[in-house]
This record gives sequence, structure tokens and C-alpha cells, in this order.
Amino acid sequence: MKRVKRSWSLSLVLAFLMVAVLSACGSNNNNESASESPSPSESAPASSAAASESPSASASGNGIANPRVAFVYIGPPGDGGWTYQHDQGRLYMEKELGIKSDTVENVPEGADAERIMSDLAQNHDIIFATSFGYMDWTLNVAKKFPNVKFEHAGGYKTNDNMATYFGKNWEASYLSGIAAGKTTKNNTLGYIAAFPIPELVYNINAFTLGAQSVNPDIKVNVVWSNTWFDPTAERNAAISLLDKGADVLLAYQDSPAALQAAAEKGKMAGGNDSDMTRYAPEAYLTNPVWNWGPYYVKKVKALMDGTWTNDQYLGSFQDGMVDIAPVGVNVPADAKTLIEETRTKFVNGELNVFTGPIVDQSGTEKVAAGQSLTDAEILEMNWFVKGVEGTIPN
Repeated sequence: MKRVKRSWSLSLVLAFLMVAVLSACGSNNNNESASESPSPSESAPASSAAASESPSASASGNGIANPRVAFVYIGPPGDGGWTYQHDQGRLYMEKELGIKSDTVENVPEGADAERIMSDLAQNHDIIFATSFGYMDWTLNVAKKFPNVKFEHAGGYKTNDNMATYFGKNWEASYLSGIAAGKTTKNNTLGYIAAFPIPELVYNINAFTLGAQSVNPDIKVNVVWSNTWFDPTAERNAAISLLDKGADVLLAYQDSPAALQAAAEKGKMAGGNDSDMTRYAPEAYLTNPVWNWGPYYVKKVKALMDGTWTNDQYLGSFQDGMVDIAPVGVNVPADAKTLIEETRTKFVNGELNVFTGPIVDQSGTEKVAAGQSLTDAEILEMNWFVKGVEGTIPN
């Protein structure tokens, strides 16, 4: 899967003060989890003291009747993107299971993450580490606390008490590409990429292939922001692409800054992770979204039942972990119809984004006609398809 840390340049101040959580709830409908969730200002505070102040969880057989649950966040729930969606999933889990959980936000991907998770492990039964760069630090803590369960988002390392989870968001990127390919007026798209890791490479490729499926003349210009949540840097990256002629953008960061920059220039854009319509309704394209709630319910309930396992879970459209945000009002109607038809194929397992013939930027065949890449091959991708303008930094 990914090969580098999810982030190492955030300037946000680490917050570890535990305060009471505000009640909120997620949606039972996969699409509603993105489109009807409350605004970031309505999200829960940084943490809840309910779990850490409660008595030790009581055991029921091999399970834990009242599990103490913690989440470690790379950013604030108010980012409107990645962390926001994880927090919506957490709130959904709380409502479904009738428990309270703790959160620590703005945790850097370094030694601080290990220290914080070590502290949490002393009075929690399961910890969700929600950013890729926590992987090695989570593994270190898991080995020190064998009786605590750990869940790591996006990683590939496990332990007896450490599982991983992620999803096929490249399928939603393909659909976003269809929207962009039908919307562009000059066949030039832009992609603001976060970090040069396989997760970004395969999503850029899927976006490009989706656009080319409806418009073979499409070119996708890529710039790297080297950020996950830095609105200023992401805005500047978006403007640079718009100045180069891109009239539709997609951004893979946690803020809506690129979308807002596009709107100011009369262009279209999509973001990432959650429905960002509210930030620029007239300029909104669409983008991949996550629905973490059912997974969090499943794994916490498994801990309660004594059936928790250290599996490596990869969700998709089929289970609702991955979805696409509502298509924008100014995306052509025929694009919306095609997106829904293609989405149904993903739900039914009838379509693989990376089915050949596919060639890379140099024209070298990477996937032969009639062949498809496996999930494992996709998750290790380190090359761009033909039509992508840009390089993958070392």
C-alpha cells in the first residue's frame, strides 16, 4: 500500500486536552453520510473524557461488554474532509452502539503519535489510528500493549492485535473523471496531489482514465502540494493549474481551498473525502467520499462479542465504505446518467478501472488488452497512465 507517511508538515498545534463530547449522529444511508452530515462547525470537540474516566471495561466471555474506544486524528474534524468524515463515522458508531469514545486531533505522524497512543493504550481497549503515517508508530505501541486492539487506516502492516482498513476509492475517482471529462471546455484538467505515494498515483490514474473514457483528448496536469491540510498551499497549487489553462480541477487534500479558488475564477472543481458542495455550490464537480461508520460499528461490536480479528479490510462501493458525492448542478445531465450507470457496475462487481489495454506516459504497455490489475497491484502503483502531465517525485 502506501510507502510514506500521510503527513509530516502540518503546522497545527497538538491538542490533547480532553473535553466533553457534543452529541451528534451519522446517517444510516451511505449517500446521506456525505451529503446530509452536519457542517464542520457542528462536529464534536477534540475529545470525550467519558471513556477514560469510566471504570475498567467489564469482560463478557472473551469480549468486552463496555469497550473504551479512542480515535487518533491527523487534523481537526472541522477540516471538512478526511478527519471530518472519520469523525462522522465515530459519531455514527457511538449512536449505534450506545457508547462514548475519546478523540485526540492534530496528532503529527512521528514520535508524538507513539507517545499519545501509548498513553491512550493504558486506559482504552481499542484505538483507531486514522492516518497512514501512524503505521509504524501504531505497530510499536501494539507490540507494547498486546491486550489492546489497534486499527490502522490505509496501512499494510499488522500484528496479532493490529488490523488495517481502507477502500477502493479509485473507483470513485474514475467516476469523478467522467464528470470532469464531460464538463471541461478545453480538454485540460488539473489535479492537486498531496504526496507522491501509490494512493495518489492510482487515484490520479483512475481520474484520468475516467475522463478519457468520455473524452479521449483529455490531458491531466498534476502539481504536488506535499500537504494534507494546508489551505494556503492548496489554494496556491490550484491557482497555478488554473493559470496553466485547466478549467476543471480535482484536489486530494482535506480542505476545500482548491474548490474555492476555482470558484473565484469561474471554473469547476471537486475536493476529496466528503461532500464539499456547501463550499462552492455553483462550481462543485463531485469527488470520492468515505463512509467509515459501519466499519467502526462492526469492529467495536466484534470487540464486544469477542470476535475481533486482525484482518486487512478493503471496502468498496459494494459495502458502501466508498461512494461518490452528489454530482454538481452544473455538470452535464448526460454525465450524471453515465456516472450512475457506471457506479452500478462497480456495486455489482462488473467493472475494474484498470483493465487493459493501458499504456504509461512513455507509451509502454502496462496492462494488456483483456487483462486487469489485481487490488494488490493497484495498491503498489508507481507509474502514470498516458495523458497525465507530470512526474512522480522520488
